[in-house]
Amino acid sequence: MQTSGRQLKLTAFCHPPGHWRMPGASPTDMDFQECVHLAQVAERGKFDMLFFQDSAAVAPAFYLSGGKAEALAEAARCVRLEPLTLLAGLATVTQRLGLVATATTTYNDPFSIARKFATIDHISNGRAGWNLVTSQNVDEAQNFSAAQHLDHALRYERAQEFYDVVSGLWDSWEDDAIIRDRQTGRYIDPRKLHVLNHKGAHFSVRGPLNVARPPQGYPIVAQAGSSEPGRELAARTADVVFTAQISLEEAQNFYADLKGRMARYGRSADHLKIMPGIRYVLGATESEAKERYEMMLAEASDEGALASVQRLCGDLDIRRFPLDGPLPDLPPSNAAKARQKMMIDLARRENLSIRQLARRFTFSLGHLVHVGTASGLADMMQTWLDNDAADGFTMLSPYYPKPLEEFVATVIPELQRRGIFRAEYEGTTLRENLGLPFRTNRYVGLRKAVNSG
Repeated sequence: MQTSGRQLKLTAFCHPPGHWRMPGASPTDMDFQECVHLAQVAERGKFDMLFFQDSAAVAPAFYLSGGKAEALAEAARCVRLEPLTLLAGLATVTQRLGLVATATTTYNDPFSIARKFATIDHISNGRAGWNLVTSQNVDEAQNFSAAQHLDHALRYERAQEFYDVVSGLWDSWEDDAIIRDRQTGRYIDPRKLHVLNHKGAHFSVRGPLNVARPPQGYPIVAQAGSSEPGRELAARTADVVFTAQISLEEAQNFYADLKGRMARYGRSADHLKIMPGIRYVLGATESEAKERYEMMLAEASDEGALASVQRLCGDLDIRRFPLDGPLPDLPPSNAAKARQKMMIDLARRENLSIRQLARRFTFSLGHLVHVGTASGLADMMQTWLDNDAADGFTMLSPYYPKPLEEFVATVIPELQRRGIFRAEYEGTTLRENLGLPFRTNRYVGLRKAVNSG
């Protein structure tokens, strides 16, 4: 197969425990040492990033309020470690691996987020990343003194301003503002300190940040929104986009659309890495992989599988409809509009019943699924890379730790043999390894512009 000469970027997506009943699977997502193991496996495989998704609510709360608490019994991902604290710990036991975690703009404040990610960037020597989300889980609202989840459009309006405040705070100090001169007794250069004084529709933040400028300029900013507001926010602000695309053509269209938006924000298309998700099941043979896949599909009860689609059904109770009947028309979702559309399109395109759709969705998490051998997976990844459908991929292990270990042992060498994945890390920071530029302080840029003018 011909290659374009481009190199894949890889993210290991971690949401333990996954299908924890599989042979050899760990049943916990609360063990720090197991997280250390996953991080070190990913670093051994030269992954760019380890990414921890998060939500600030126990799901599915829908079943608790509906009087069916028994459905929650099989919801393994109802407890988890807080990811920013986890990243700080993992930074001490890794050296090159990027460390990325979700933090919502809807239920946080900008100063705290700016301070925490800047701190992790310092602890890791430039390997931190923030997955900026507006929260899909409507149940989060009641954990933060809100009667209901903010409207989708308002969440993205708030997110735009939230990012502007956070990035402005990261620019509080210029890169050489902390001088620590023993001879003169000057600890800082006050000319290189900048007070934000932001006053907007949603936030009023004076600043400056009480953390020195992050080693990367800005930690990596990742996003996963694929709705119209989500794409626009990503084009303006994101370094990495995690996305769910289930066909080559759809992925190419998304890739071209998103990169095509960047010029109007003065950004190069090369400064954004688009990394679709792949839920993978590997085997030495196709039949072995299929057997593992069928075992996982059979694990979930109907109630448990329905939980994976209910949050995308608006205020319609999907349990009121025959499980072996078609998916009914759904009202608009205030959770994840693009993901709801993907689910509806899948059901209509493949004529799936509610039961079939729920079981597919509870396994795939809405992503492309590969069931097969390492070489078959490498073929698909190379095809998408060579045909402008992806800059890399977000690998979603079905359980832990064996699938990630198998990926590193079998798929990574195949990608390296084809010349489309690194043998060694290119740099020490996440930006360097992703091939993204250092983010220059805006005040330095303004000063240069004035001086040159």
